Amino acid sequence: MKLAISSLGDNIDSPIDPRFGRCQFLIFFDTETEKFKAEKNANIMTQGGAGIQTSQFVVDKNAEVVITGQLGPNAIKTLHAAGIKTFINASGTVKQAIADYKAGKLSELSNSTSTGHI
Repeated sequence: MKLAISSLGDNIDSPIDPRFGRCQFLIFFDTETEKFKAEKNANIMTQGGAGIQTSQFVVDKNAEVVITGQLGPNAIKTLHAAGIKTFINASGTVKQAIADYKAGKLSELSNSTSTGHI
């Protein structure tokens, strides 16, 4: 399974970025191979629609799960329309978030956690 995790840095020891649409990096982690690839988020300085554009980037990378701190309503709609599962309130490092996901410690989100942009 391919996970997309919002990160403040370019490796799995980096802290989770609590933002999704304007996160610094997205770490794409393959649970089968245990390999990851860091992608700098090109939407960090976007005037508007960063959540939607970052969501589309995740869709284009064929991720099946998003793990982050918070998600806005437009990002959630975009991700859920593509069949991507979303998990919020992740904290600590990317590595810890991956372990929490594998252990079933993260709660899947079905509704927006924000009424505005995050």
